[in-house]
Amino acid sequence: MTLKLIQKRLHIALIIGLLAYVPVQANAWGMIGHRVVGEVADSYLTAKARKAIQAILGSESLAMSANWGDFIKSDSTYNYMYNWHFVNLPGGLDKQGVYNILETEKAPNLYNKIIDLTAVLKKTSSTMAEKKLALRMLVHMAGDLSQPMHVAHKEDLGGNRVSVSWFNERSNLHRVWDEQLIEYQQLSYTEFARAINHPSAVELYNWKNTSLKDCVYESYTVCAKIYDQTKPDSKLSYRYNFDWVDTLNQQLLKGGVRLAKMLNDIYA
Repeated sequence: MTLKLIQKRLHIALIIGLLAYVPVQANAWGMIGHRVVGEVADSYLTAKARKAIQAILGSESLAMSANWGDFIKSDSTYNYMYNWHFVNLPGGLDKQGVYNILETEKAPNLYNKIIDLTAVLKKTSSTMAEKKLALRMLVHMAGDLSQPMHVAHKEDLGGNRVSVSWFNERSNLHRVWDEQLIEYQQLSYTEFARAINHPSAVELYNWKNTSLKDCVYESYTVCAKIYDQTKPDSKLSYRYNFDWVDTLNQQLLKGGVRLAKMLNDIYA
């Protein structure tokens, strides 16, 4: 085998490897979605919670803090947080089945790390550095919690291996829900937050009084519908947006309302 042929094959292998790697690193909601969640949450903070958060984050808003959990993926120091962003759940579970997994799974995941981060923020002996990391990650992970494909199936990497096209561009189910549906709305995060932040009194009450387990289960039920109605190799475009944009908006809004509830409870 000639040197030129070896180099060509190595180049092809490298490209294939990179293409295989990128979907696994998809970020929940993408930058705009996470900022929408943070911006919505900011509008429901109590004065006491706002003061406590400012003492930790300074001038960094919740919207700006919301993407820190993804930005740090470029720093190997934080590799231990990789699986904090999701909880793998097989299909076909009822509510108790979801509960059983959440209650017995010991490896770090989205559900149990939200509990741990909440404890860090409540503990008076936590250092300022510990509080800052915990707060930034909690803001980010509350967004992850409302992204249905972050409570999806392990075997397809949360939809990353479910190939689809988005307006004739190759994509995957996870990426469509992370970024492409949101970007299609052509709104800044502040415009998006203003457009959707109109919950009814009943919705506010119900969302604020949903347990963390039920938040996971709600996202799981939405995820099941997405899997059911988005088959592999589907060609997604205008109709998919029409069918799912209300669900998208509600999940983002729920994420913001529930993040505010978490923070208000911590600093009550």
